[in-house]
Amino acid sequence: MTASRRRLRRTTDRYQWEKDRALLSEDERRRAGAAERDTGLTREELEFSTEFGSVPADAELARWFGVPEGTRMLCRSYQTRARGESAPLSLARSWLVYDMVAANPALLSPENEPWPGGTPHQLSTIGIEIDRVVDEVTVRLPRPKEAEILDVAGDLPVLVLRKTSIDTMGRVVEVAECVLPGDRTEIVSTTRLAPWPRRDR
Repeated sequence: MTASRRRLRRTTDRYQWEKDRALLSEDERRRAGAAERDTGLTREELEFSTEFGSVPADAELARWFGVPEGTRMLCRSYQTRARGESAPLSLARSWLVYDMVAANPALLSPENEPWPGGTPHQLSTIGIEIDRVVDEVTVRLPRPKEAEILDVAGDLPVLVLRKTSIDTMGRVVEVAECVLPGDRTEIVSTTRLAPWPRRDR
């Protein structure tokens, strides 16, 4: 096990940053993505691997998306690692309704990853704008396969972050789960508060 590895700092203001980038040109979007932002590394210092497949929605996925069980889903698995390190920074899986995504066939191909602008831009190509994102974080011990891939001890807790993206029509359009090593991950949540009404003095 490596004593010291790249740390990952994930902030909730990343979602507005990603949404804003979806409107930029491809050249601008290619300069940096969320992984570069979270790690402080350049694109050249990172390695990406992606696997795509389709699965029928089980009871849990159907409940998350509000679709019938058995609905065809696109499942995407991602690993991102710093070059020279043997273990990825995280393990991520993302689900989308297959027929929705198929409106742009380019979104079905892992060869197009990493996609400049990420999921917000991908969804924009099929007319979807993300309105809000809900993050839910839980802590548990890693499953044996997770511990092996992340190169962590079986008694070291991992953070499991479930991200639910909801569009401007109120539909859940993506659910993603990210498993993060507890010893090298920092999650920062910023909540903007509306000002009090001004009072006459």
